Amino acid sequence: MTEKTQSTPADELSLAREAAVNADAFAELYRRHVTRVYRYHAAHTGNVKDAEDLTSQTFMAALEGIRSFRGDAPFAAWLMGIASKKRFLFFRGRKPEVPIEAALHIPSPSLPTDKAAFSRLQIESISRALKQISADRAEALILRFFGELSMAETGRVLNKSEAAAKMLVARGLQDLRERTSLALEVEK
Repeated sequence: MTEKTQSTPADELSLAREAAVNADAFAELYRRHVTRVYRYHAAHTGNVKDAEDLTSQTFMAALEGIRSFRGDAPFAAWLMGIASKKRFLFFRGRKPEVPIEAALHIPSPSLPTDKAAFSRLQIESISRALKQISADRAEALILRFFGELSMAETGRVLNKSEAAAKMLVARGLQDLRERTSLALEVEK
Protein backbone atom coordinates (compact mmCIF):
# COMPACT_ATOMS: atom_id res chain seq x y z
CA MET A 1 0.00 0.00 0.00
CA THR A 2 1.20 3.48 -0.73
CA GLU A 3 1.54 6.46 1.52
CA LYS A 4 -1.06 9.18 1.45
CA THR A 5 -0.40 11.72 -1.30
CA GLN A 6 -1.09 15.37 -0.59
CA SER A 7 -3.35 16.92 -3.19
CA THR A 8 -5.66 19.85 -3.61
CA PRO A 9 -9.42 19.48 -4.05
CA ALA A 10 -9.10 21.04 -7.52
CA ASP A 11 -6.43 18.48 -8.43
CA GLU A 12 -8.64 15.61 -7.31
CA LEU A 13 -11.68 17.06 -9.08
CA SER A 14 -9.81 17.24 -12.36
CA LEU A 15 -8.32 13.79 -11.76
CA ALA A 16 -11.79 12.36 -11.04
CA ARG A 17 -13.18 13.92 -14.21
CA GLU A 18 -10.26 12.47 -16.17
CA ALA A 19 -10.82 9.07 -14.48
CA ALA A 20 -14.20 8.81 -16.18
CA VAL A 21 -12.36 8.24 -19.48
CA ASN A 22 -8.78 7.39 -18.48
CA ALA A 23 -7.82 4.28 -16.50
CA ASP A 24 -4.48 5.81 -15.48
CA ALA A 25 -6.26 8.70 -13.77
CA PHE A 26 -8.46 6.28 -11.83
CA ALA A 27 -5.38 4.25 -10.93
CA GLU A 28 -3.85 7.39 -9.42
CA LEU A 29 -6.98 7.99 -7.33
CA TYR A 30 -6.80 4.36 -6.24
CA ARG A 31 -3.14 4.74 -5.18
CA ARG A 32 -3.95 7.88 -3.20
CA HIS A 33 -6.87 6.39 -1.29
CA VAL A 34 -6.49 2.60 -1.08
CA THR A 35 -4.79 2.62 2.34
CA ARG A 36 -7.50 4.70 4.02
CA VAL A 37 -10.30 2.61 2.49
CA TYR A 38 -8.57 -0.64 3.47
CA ARG A 39 -7.94 0.55 7.05
CA TYR A 40 -11.55 1.68 7.36
CA HIS A 41 -12.83 -1.75 6.30
CA ALA A 42 -10.21 -3.60 8.36
CA ALA A 43 -11.21 -1.58 11.42
CA HIS A 44 -14.80 -2.73 10.96
CA THR A 45 -14.28 -6.33 9.88
CA GLY A 46 -11.09 -7.31 11.68
CA ASN A 47 -10.45 -9.71 8.85
CA VAL A 48 -7.92 -9.20 6.07
CA LYS A 49 -9.91 -11.13 3.46
CA ASP A 50 -13.16 -9.26 4.17
CA ALA A 51 -11.33 -5.92 4.28
CA GLU A 52 -9.69 -6.65 0.94
CA ASP A 53 -13.02 -7.74 -0.59
CA LEU A 54 -14.81 -4.64 0.69
CA THR A 55 -11.97 -2.40 -0.50
CA SER A 56 -12.24 -3.96 -3.94
CA GLN A 57 -16.03 -3.53 -3.94
CA THR A 58 -15.64 0.10 -2.87
CA PHE A 59 -13.31 0.92 -5.74
CA MET A 60 -15.40 -1.02 -8.26
CA ALA A 61 -18.45 1.01 -7.19
CA ALA A 62 -16.38 4.21 -7.38
CA LEU A 63 -15.23 3.35 -10.89
CA GLU A 64 -18.80 2.57 -11.96
CA GLY A 65 -20.08 5.80 -10.42
CA ILE A 66 -17.16 8.15 -11.11
CA ARG A 67 -19.28 10.26 -13.46
CA SER A 68 -21.59 11.07 -10.53
CA PHE A 69 -18.74 12.72 -8.58
CA ARG A 70 -19.48 16.44 -8.90
CA GLY A 71 -16.77 17.79 -6.64
CA ASP A 72 -19.12 19.43 -4.13
CA ALA A 73 -17.31 17.37 -1.47
CA PRO A 74 -13.71 16.17 -1.36
CA PHE A 75 -13.10 12.97 -3.31
CA ALA A 76 -12.02 11.19 -0.11
CA ALA A 77 -15.37 11.95 1.53
CA TRP A 78 -17.27 10.75 -1.56
CA LEU A 79 -15.20 7.56 -1.64
CA MET A 80 -15.59 6.90 2.09
CA GLY A 81 -19.33 7.37 1.68
CA ILE A 82 -19.23 4.49 -0.81
CA ALA A 83 -17.09 2.49 1.64
CA SER A 84 -19.63 3.14 4.39
CA LYS A 85 -22.48 1.87 2.19
CA LYS A 86 -20.49 -1.26 1.28
CA ARG A 87 -19.79 -1.85 4.98
CA PHE A 88 -23.48 -1.42 5.82
CA LEU A 89 -24.49 -3.98 3.18
CA PHE A 90 -21.79 -6.38 4.39
CA PHE A 91 -22.95 -6.24 8.00
CA ARG A 92 -26.68 -6.15 7.39
CA GLY A 93 -28.01 -8.98 9.49
CA ARG A 94 -24.66 -9.65 11.25
CA LYS A 95 -23.12 -8.36 14.42
CA PRO A 96 -19.54 -7.31 13.63
CA GLU A 97 -16.56 -8.23 15.74
CA VAL A 98 -14.09 -5.40 15.43
CA PRO A 99 -10.49 -6.11 16.39
CA ILE A 100 -9.06 -2.72 15.43
CA GLU A 101 -5.50 -4.03 15.58
CA ALA A 102 -6.04 -5.59 12.15
CA ALA A 103 -6.47 -2.13 10.64
CA LEU A 104 -3.08 -0.96 11.79
CA HIS A 105 -1.11 -4.16 11.48
CA ILE A 106 1.10 -3.31 8.56
CA PRO A 107 4.43 -4.95 9.33
CA SER A 108 7.41 -2.67 9.58
CA PRO A 109 10.87 -4.22 9.73
CA SER A 110 12.27 -0.98 11.13
CA LEU A 111 10.08 -1.02 14.27
CA PRO A 112 11.99 -2.46 17.25
CA THR A 113 10.31 -5.41 18.99
CA ASP A 114 9.64 -3.55 22.26
CA LYS A 115 7.99 -0.66 20.43
CA ALA A 116 5.95 -3.06 18.30
CA ALA A 117 4.76 -4.88 21.43
CA PHE A 118 3.82 -1.62 23.15
CA SER A 119 2.02 -0.43 20.02
CA ARG A 120 0.06 -3.69 19.84
CA LEU A 121 -0.97 -3.34 23.52
CA GLN A 122 -2.16 0.20 22.87
CA ILE A 123 -4.17 -0.89 19.83
CA GLU A 124 -5.75 -3.80 21.72
CA SER A 125 -6.76 -1.44 24.51
CA ILE A 126 -8.28 1.01 22.02
CA SER A 127 -10.04 -1.86 20.24
CA ARG A 128 -11.73 -3.01 23.45
CA ALA A 129 -12.71 0.55 24.30
CA LEU A 130 -14.18 1.25 20.84
CA LYS A 131 -16.51 -1.72 21.31
CA GLN A 132 -17.80 -0.10 24.51
CA ILE A 133 -18.69 3.36 23.19
CA SER A 134 -21.65 4.41 21.11
CA ALA A 135 -21.65 3.30 17.48
CA ASP A 136 -21.80 6.87 16.09
CA ARG A 137 -18.80 7.99 18.16
CA ALA A 138 -16.83 4.87 17.21
CA GLU A 139 -17.65 5.40 13.51
CA ALA A 140 -16.55 9.04 13.70
CA LEU A 141 -13.24 8.00 15.31
CA ILE A 142 -12.65 5.25 12.74
CA LEU A 143 -13.35 7.61 9.83
CA ARG A 144 -11.16 10.33 11.31
CA PHE A 145 -8.16 8.27 12.36
CA PHE A 146 -8.23 5.03 10.37
CA GLY A 147 -9.85 6.57 7.28
CA GLU A 148 -7.63 9.65 7.65
CA LEU A 149 -10.46 12.05 6.85
CA SER A 150 -10.60 15.67 7.94
CA MET A 151 -13.36 16.73 10.32
CA ALA A 152 -15.32 18.23 7.43
CA GLU A 153 -14.97 15.03 5.40
CA THR A 154 -15.95 12.92 8.42
CA GLY A 155 -19.06 15.05 8.85
CA ARG A 156 -19.95 14.63 5.18
CA VAL A 157 -19.71 10.85 5.35
CA LEU A 158 -21.83 10.81 8.52
CA ASN A 159 -24.34 13.30 7.04
CA LYS A 160 -23.55 15.72 9.83
CA SER A 161 -22.04 19.17 10.04
CA GLU A 162 -18.34 19.59 10.67
CA ALA A 163 -19.18 20.86 14.16
CA ALA A 164 -21.25 17.74 14.88
CA ALA A 165 -18.39 15.54 13.62
CA LYS A 166 -15.94 17.41 15.89
CA MET A 167 -18.30 16.84 18.81
CA LEU A 168 -18.60 13.10 18.05
CA VAL A 169 -14.83 12.75 17.77
CA ALA A 170 -14.18 14.78 20.92
CA ARG A 171 -16.74 12.82 22.93
CA GLY A 172 -15.48 9.56 21.45
CA LEU A 173 -11.91 10.42 22.46
CA GLN A 174 -13.12 11.31 25.95
CA ASP A 175 -14.94 7.96 26.12
CA LEU A 176 -11.72 6.21 25.05
CA ARG A 177 -9.67 8.09 27.64
CA GLU A 178 -12.10 6.99 30.33
CA ARG A 179 -11.90 3.35 29.17
CA THR A 180 -8.14 3.11 28.62
CA SER A 181 -5.04 3.99 30.55
CA LEU A 182 -3.63 5.64 27.46
CA ALA A 183 -2.97 9.33 27.12
CA LEU A 184 -4.17 9.96 23.58
CA GLU A 185 -2.63 12.94 21.90
CA VAL A 186 -4.59 14.21 18.91
CA GLU A 187 -3.56 16.86 16.42
CA LYS A 188 -6.21 19.48 15.88
